Amino acid sequence: MSTLRAWARDLSTGARFAFGGGRQGWTRTLLTGIGVGLGVALLLITTALPSALAARYERGDARSTTTSPTVEQPGPDTLLIYGANQTYRDTDIEGALLQAEGPDAPLPPGLTKIPGLGEMAVSPALRQLLESSDGKLLRDRLDGRISEVIGDTGLIGPGELLFYAGTDRLGKSGPQDYRVQRITGFSHAGEREQLDPVLTLLVVLTFVALLLPVAVFIAAAVRFGGERRDRRLAALRLVGADALMVRRIAAGEALAGSLVGLVLGVGFFAVGRGLVGSFTLQERSVFPADLDPSVWLAALVALVVPAAAVAVTLFAMRGVVVEPLGVVRTVTPRRRRIWWRLLLPLAGLGLLAPMTGRGNSQDDFNRTQVSAGVVLLLVGITALLPWLLEQLVGRTSGGGPVSWQLAVRRLQLDRGAATRLVNGIAVAVAGAIALQMLFAAVEADYTEATGQDPSRAALSVLLPRDGEDRADALAAKISAARGVARAVPLTALYSTRLADAGSRVAITAGTCEALREVAVLDACKDGDAFVLTGTEDKDSGIYGSPAKPGETLSVSPATGPEKDEKTFEWTLPATALTVASRVDPTGSLRDGILVTPSIAPKAVGDAGNTQVFVQLDESVPDALELARTATVKADRLSRVMTLKSTTQDAGYAAIRTGLFFGATAVLILIGASLLVSQLEQLRERRKLLSSLVAFGTKRSTLCLSVLWQTALPITLGLALAAAVGVGLGAVLMRMAGRAVRIDWAPVTAMTGVGAGLVAAMTVLSLPPLLRLMRPDGLRTE
Repeated sequence: MSTLRAWARDLSTGARFAFGGGRQGWTRTLLTGIGVGLGVALLLITTALPSALAARYERGDARSTTTSPTVEQPGPDTLLIYGANQTYRDTDIEGALLQAEGPDAPLPPGLTKIPGLGEMAVSPALRQLLESSDGKLLRDRLDGRISEVIGDTGLIGPGELLFYAGTDRLGKSGPQDYRVQRITGFSHAGEREQLDPVLTLLVVLTFVALLLPVAVFIAAAVRFGGERRDRRLAALRLVGADALMVRRIAAGEALAGSLVGLVLGVGFFAVGRGLVGSFTLQERSVFPADLDPSVWLAALVALVVPAAAVAVTLFAMRGVVVEPLGVVRTVTPRRRRIWWRLLLPLAGLGLLAPMTGRGNSQDDFNRTQVSAGVVLLLVGITALLPWLLEQLVGRTSGGGPVSWQLAVRRLQLDRGAATRLVNGIAVAVAGAIALQMLFAAVEADYTEATGQDPSRAALSVLLPRDGEDRADALAAKISAARGVARAVPLTALYSTRLADAGSRVAITAGTCEALREVAVLDACKDGDAFVLTGTEDKDSGIYGSPAKPGETLSVSPATGPEKDEKTFEWTLPATALTVASRVDPTGSLRDGILVTPSIAPKAVGDAGNTQVFVQLDESVPDALELARTATVKADRLSRVMTLKSTTQDAGYAAIRTGLFFGATAVLILIGASLLVSQLEQLRERRKLLSSLVAFGTKRSTLCLSVLWQTALPITLGLALAAAVGVGLGAVLMRMAGRAVRIDWAPVTAMTGVGAGLVAAMTVLSLPPLLRLMRPDGLRTE
């Protein structure tokens, strides 16, 4: 008989045992299928991520106006659009004001008509928020009548908060008016910015660290029921099967379980895909239809998982001698050797060491080499943990409580099952620690100080030119709102020297209280004027003196040095004093001229650009939301900026969000797999547990023994994971060109999460354990 036919015969025999071995057989196969299926589902989700991201980008580009076709004059196919994004309780809300200038004005994707005056179209998630009790303050701000719900084609995700509001106040005076766009269509065809090498390194490591625990869990799941299977294979030796045949039959059983896992994995994926649209994490959501796995990646999963099941089973059988009279694993096993177990982490370090300092160079960054090095280091945990557990329990004395003795003896007889339970969580914790260290090391490079001072003003409100209200009136409306302590307005326009038309002199008008936000004023009263030096050093200025007291200037209300028909002459009072500039709450240092209202150029109130600094009354609940609502009520075209001391790079923030998504999915997988694995081990020991109870052993003693059997390996595994994670994190930090600094808080936190997860799953397994201790557990078929 050929080798191929022999393999086919023995694999099919093993598959028949998996499905036809009675209740014990199909229960074991089902547990294996569930364990494998959970891992397969997560792998399928991973293969679907590229299509989900592509779909999000495509819909986002379809509604973008970044590169939309624009025209200067209104026409039947033109639309005026003004960005009106909002923030509500630290959640961003995308929005725009629309005004059609003709019957053929382009429609944003997802709409059937342009909202009319007083109307707005909202996304389903925003409508749900507005209708909820939590959205009361937002309803006061977005008070238009909902005329339409935006369709899926106009949304990036089902949980996105988006609105389009109709208005009749938009106008575009010329090319210099950048606030309002006149477009004839929606589109964005620009190329996306490529990630820098360090962010690329973070992406690669995130995928490796999150997917490797999945592979470890799948490898552990195909070995469910190993003890009972080996005893059954011993019976096959009695009827003439040789050692090679029984190994192939065992591989056939594992193959059958993995195939069941593939089917269940597809089912789990389908269920998860249907539910994914109901979840929003960190303002990110995904349409179920977007999770469409790549055909070739899904095919690769379908091929690799069964092949891995066969390979893992054959590898595990290498140390088991199945004889006709039993399995030679019940005697004292041979001591494990350490030398080859050290080769894996050493090989990983050997791959990563040459990459030191190259993480900042795209040309020198070898993704394959880095991925292989990280995989070898993390896989080294699964090789070292059994040896360490053997050393620990081998040197443990036989004294102590009965529960302790039962746990130690069990670990001495079967260390493999205990370490398989812990390997996945140890790998996950080690990878998470390394990632946290790398993220912390590079965070400063992607977090920029804005120079803004939220203690001086929580909001900066920019009001449009040609507003119907004066600056003081607008500020009065805002300051009258509950939750606002004060609102000070500054209005700016521009001038040039008569002798030098190319010179630019900024003029800022406001009350003395407002001017003190941008200058160091010892004394000030209405009627005063000041010349800014650009620095707090009054003897010198980085800008020089932009104008001299008594000098006549040509004033223009335009936003730049351009002149228009409103240009007129204005003379700076001869009594103007020179004062030092002061950084305003937004971090800007102004130059030019400061004037109080009574001597300001007459065009300021009609055409100047107004900025209002809003300070909150912290004693009022939701003061920030009340202030934001007040600014929108004062002028719908106002732009509200929440002042923050730091800002974070969008690419870095997106990767951290992806890590959060992935870590959540892996933690769910870890918890489910641990519970299934624990239940499988308890089922294997059903008769033993029932026998101990029948002989008078207390159930509390057996429960404590199970807890000890979990606590010992997990303590050892987490200690090893922390050591490997810190070491890997240090190597990665050197690779990224950063100094090695260990922040023990995230190390302790990740280790605690792993321990807490195991403890929770162990506690959940106690009720089934109590049921297994019943006397009917001694019955056999």
